[in-house]
Amino acid sequence: MIKAFVVDNDRLRVVDDLLADGDRVVWADLISPTKEEEAVIENWLGVAVPTREEMEEIEISSRLYIEDGAYFMTATLPAQTEADDPLMSPVTFALAGNRLITIRYHEPKAFKTFPLRAEKVATGCTSGDTILIGLLEAIVDRLADILERAGRDIEAISRDIFQARSTKVSKRNRDFQELLKAIGRKEDIASSVRDSLISLQRLAGFLAHVATQTKMSKDVRARIKTLSRDVLSLADHATFLSQKISFLLDATLGMISIEQNAIIKIFSVAAVIFLPPTLVASIYGMNFDVIPELKWELGYPFAIGLMILSAILPFWYFRRRGWL
Repeated sequence: MIKAFVVDNDRLRVVDDLLADGDRVVWADLISPTKEEEAVIENWLGVAVPTREEMEEIEISSRLYIEDGAYFMTATLPAQTEADDPLMSPVTFALAGNRLITIRYHEPKAFKTFPLRAEKVATGCTSGDTILIGLLEAIVDRLADILERAGRDIEAISRDIFQARSTKVSKRNRDFQELLKAIGRKEDIASSVRDSLISLQRLAGFLAHVATQTKMSKDVRARIKTLSRDVLSLADHATFLSQKISFLLDATLGMISIEQNAIIKIFSVAAVIFLPPTLVASIYGMNFDVIPELKWELGYPFAIGLMILSAILPFWYFRRRGWL
C-alpha cells in the first residue's frame, strides 16, 4: 500500500494517485509494499528502496547510508504498545531531494497521529526534511508516553511488592507469580523502547551530518539537535526504569525466599515442640515389666502433664528468643 501526501496551504493532504500528482508529492508512505509497489516508487524516485531483509540488518552501514544522492536511515520502532507485548520492526526513512519516503511493515501509532495533525494544523511540514523532523518528533513523543505509562505501572508493582501482606500463604504465592509475570512484561517494554531509542540516537546523529552536508535551514538543524537531546534523555530514563525493574525482580525473589523460610521455620518449630511429648509417650509405651508409674494411680495424669509441659517449655523458649 502506498499513501502519498502533497502540501496544500501549509498542510499535508492525501492524494489518491502517486503518479498523477508525482511532481507535487512530498511524502510517500509505503506500508508492507509489494514488488510492484516498490518498482513504482523506484521508477518515480529514481532510487532503489531497501527490501525488508536489508532493513532488518543490524550493521550501521546497512541502516545509515547514502545511495544515488538519497539518504537512507533505518530505526527500530514499536507498535501495538497499548498492550504489554509490543511489536518491534524496522522503519526506513529516505530523503531524496525535497521528498521523503518511508518504508514500514507495521503500524507505529505516530504514523497515524502525525498525518492527522498535519492535515488539520499548519505544522510547517512543507518539504521532505521538515516532514521527517516532524515525524521523528511525533515518534519520540510517543516513546515518551510509553515510558511514562511503564513508569506508573512499575510504581504500582513496587507498592504491591512492599505493602503489608495479611493474606493466606497460597494467596501470597499466587500474588508473587502475577508480580513476576508483570515485572517480565515491563522489562520487555523497557528493553524494546531502549533499543528503539538507541537506533533513533544513531539516526539523529546521521541526520545532523546530512543537515550539514545539504545545508538545511538553521531551524531544521536546531530541531535535529533538540531531537538528539530528547532521545538521549529518554534513553537515560529507559535505563533507569530497567534498573528499577531489576531491583524489583530481586526484591520479589527475596520476598519469595522469606516466605519459604517462614514456612520451613514453622514446620521446624512444630517438630521441635512435639518431639519431647513423643519421647515421653515412647518411654511409657515400652514393654518392660518394671515401670513403677504403670501401677501408680496418678501415673496417667503425670505422663499427660509431663508431655504438655515438655511441649510448652520449647515454645516459651522460642518466643522468648524472638524466633516466633
